[in-house]
Amino acid sequence: MGRNLLMSSLENASFNILLQILFRCITFIINAWVIRNVGHEVIGIMNVRLLLLESTILFLSREPFHRACIGQRDEFSWNQIINQIWLSVPISCILSLVFVYVWLNILPLGHPEHAFQYEFGCWSVALSCILELCSANMALVAQLFCFVKLKVILDTLHIFVRTTLFLSIIIYDRSLALIAFSVAQVGSIGAIVLAYYCFFYWYIKCKPLYAKGALKSRYLPNSMLEKMYSNMDDFSFTSLRDFLPKYLGTVNSTFNKKLNTLTLSFAKQGVVKQLLTEGEKYVMSASPVMSFAEQATYDVVNNLGSLAARFVFRPIEDSSYFYFTQMVSRDLPLYKQDQNKIQESCTVLSQVCKTVTSIGLIVLVFGLSYSHTLLILYGGEAFVASGLPVQLLRSHCLAIVLMAINGITECYTFATMTSAQLNSYNYLMVFFSISFLLLSYGLTYVLGPVGFIISNCINMFARILHSIHFINNKCKDTDYRPLDGLNVGKIFLFTLFIAGCICKISENRFSRNSILTHVAIGAVCLAFVLLSWGYENKDLVIKTYRKFVGSKEEKVSTD
Repeated sequence: MGRNLLMSSLENASFNILLQILFRCITFIINAWVIRNVGHEVIGIMNVRLLLLESTILFLSREPFHRACIGQRDEFSWNQIINQIWLSVPISCILSLVFVYVWLNILPLGHPEHAFQYEFGCWSVALSCILELCSANMALVAQLFCFVKLKVILDTLHIFVRTTLFLSIIIYDRSLALIAFSVAQVGSIGAIVLAYYCFFYWYIKCKPLYAKGALKSRYLPNSMLEKMYSNMDDFSFTSLRDFLPKYLGTVNSTFNKKLNTLTLSFAKQGVVKQLLTEGEKYVMSASPVMSFAEQATYDVVNNLGSLAARFVFRPIEDSSYFYFTQMVSRDLPLYKQDQNKIQESCTVLSQVCKTVTSIGLIVLVFGLSYSHTLLILYGGEAFVASGLPVQLLRSHCLAIVLMAINGITECYTFATMTSAQLNSYNYLMVFFSISFLLLSYGLTYVLGPVGFIISNCINMFARILHSIHFINNKCKDTDYRPLDGLNVGKIFLFTLFIAGCICKISENRFSRNSILTHVAIGAVCLAFVLLSWGYENKDLVIKTYRKFVGSKEEKVSTD
């Protein structure tokens, strides 16, 4: 197999970042329109309650199987991996029934006029989750065989179908906002599932023709066909039936015991991690801390504050997790593994740590001076009049720094832990989750909505300390120190400090009279900060540039 895992991971991360930007821009525009024309309550129901239901079902039913199977292709047969991933479908059906009952009968709604649409929305979200998991097998195969552009096309299709259906219905009748959300949810996922099956039907059908040199297409250039089929000798699927579960004679041969154990470990971890990730939404949904209108305000500010996490950190973490699972074995100490792979993976971890930490610090420093400006541009003077949105967004800026470090260190930790270590960590995660929920509930009553963010910061800091301890212990018998990447450099920090002071002065003197002047000063300061980072990390910049240029030259040569 000649596929370049590092380049595939870089491509996947870069494409995901662009798609996240596109998707979030569309979402922000739609949310702004709904807030002005439909109401805050509907945004609160859609973006907090219904999306929380989707997140809960998908994370608990998909994540354990995907994480367990993604790094095991060389150890288990494809039949066992496919059988394992298909178990997520019946589990999602069971979880859907349980959680829809909870959402409809236990969690308070408080708006009788939305009762029918809310019930329709809950069942629609559950159906969309089950549909999505019917293509989890193909999504896994596509990732393992580096079909990066396929994911880009399908994610774009998802955004297009979802946006088109939602806007078509809500423009026709603004009172059907929740119905529009539900129909768009099911329709867009259905389109993705159908597209996966159509693509692999076409790919498998054309593979023998390519081997004979008889494959030609009016729509795809030869270079793209060459890239899709070259180095694919280990692609053993010969029909769509190979993507379906099969009984292999006995239960032990159909479902591998070690794979089941690993899946169970990730499942236990997933419950706790879901509580940590969405804890504030569970607290909001289960208690009268905030009304739906206040939840909508919190959600809007939370989404703005999480731009860096959604646009940059999450795609990098997903691609890095895939990369580390392929490069580092869980069950062997580092000094007993291929040292070329270990050296490369430690270098990548160090460079990613430095990059995301630098991004987080930039967001923190500039966010303190530009939160008020951003919220005025997004929601107007009335939106920021209370001062709470600005306070929330500035608090988020601190959380982003911790989010950046926690994301990549925890990513490497989960990708390299053994099953026994994962099981042990699950108990620690239980402690983290209980502490987080108690802190969220308590600090919210004392500090208001800002308490959610403060409790999240405390929780992430504790998890960072654990991940640092694990990585240092993992590398103690080697000469590699990947966490040195958390030291971002003195020149960069000094330039960032000066830029932060200038931007704060600019906010006090210019922001109220001339937003354009304030933004221009920030842009100039940001340029100097980026130049200082590039100067201090010129080796990393040059290396990354050469990798992308080399990849483009390789594509040109194949053309």
